Amino acid sequence: MHLSQVDLNLFVVLEAIYREGNITRAGHQLNLTQPAISHALKRLRDLLKDPLFVRRGAHMIPTPFTRNMIDEVRQALQILEVNLRESHKFDPTHTRRNFHISLWEYVGSLILPTLLQRLEREAPEMSITTSRVKRRDLEGELASGSLDLAIDVPMTTTEPIHQERLIGEPFVVMARPGHPGIFRTLDLDTYLAQPHVLVSSRRYGPSLIDVELSRLGFRRKIVLRCQHNFAACRVVRDTDLLLTLSQGHAQILNAGLGNRVYPFPVKTAQLEAQMYWHESVENDSANRWLRQQIKSVLSPQPRAPAGSRTAAAGTRRRGSRDGRGPSGRNQRH
Repeated sequence: MHLSQVDLNLFVVLEAIYREGNITRAGHQLNLTQPAISHALKRLRDLLKDPLFVRRGAHMIPTPFTRNMIDEVRQALQILEVNLRESHKFDPTHTRRNFHISLWEYVGSLILPTLLQRLEREAPEMSITTSRVKRRDLEGELASGSLDLAIDVPMTTTEPIHQERLIGEPFVVMARPGHPGIFRTLDLDTYLAQPHVLVSSRRYGPSLIDVELSRLGFRRKIVLRCQHNFAACRVVRDTDLLLTLSQGHAQILNAGLGNRVYPFPVKTAQLEAQMYWHESVENDSANRWLRQQIKSVLSPQPRAPAGSRTAAAGTRRRGSRDGRGPSGRNQRH
């Protein structure tokens, strides 16, 4: 079969049915009638000698043949679409496009308010959809075009994925005013003796803080594991639990709560975030423009405390310097 014999629009229909799982919804997405979608699917079935989808009620279930080729089809369509867009001069003022970005709670609270202000002013026809995609799925989603950008922790990726560092922030510790276990400053010995809340989207596994503490031979007591930092901040306000999070996130979430914020008592790795995109959109003007806007929003600026009282770092007890543990109440593996 030669490519000249293939109507590429048929693959646009294939991708829409796969994405929507329903012929009617696929037709709405492509502005085509249901008979037109069904006719295109029949032509593609005859061409590829495979049913492609099996109907189950209102749902269209892809066959193994379709599942095996869908990623390559999506990449090819995305590259073609990008090249077609590049043939026209990019003008953010008149570009109508929705960007799909994967990011987590803190990064969203950090960039979205300013980013949306800029879009209102400079690119009123653009829109943003955010979600949190599992890290193991990020490369596939970026390659297929389901995601335009992703902002997540540093991780190893394959060559087609480009990345750039966006954030590097120190950790701090949040505690309620008048916490009975803390006197003026928070050293490592005191930190380890208190109960803690851990925030994670995963049900199991250590956080970055726990990995670092374990590397130094320490372990903290986790009393609560939850998914959202704001809920954790409310818990801290009303209990004796401590919360460890990034400095910027603490400033945002603590406004109005009045918790105390202390420097994290161990010199540890910062909270870092990278921006990821696929090489197929490296030279896409709209994607490049959006990446630049995000970098500009996150450009280093002096931060003033907002609604929090930051305690000065205290002198660590003997034996806590350079990652060596203090004696007494610390817990070792």
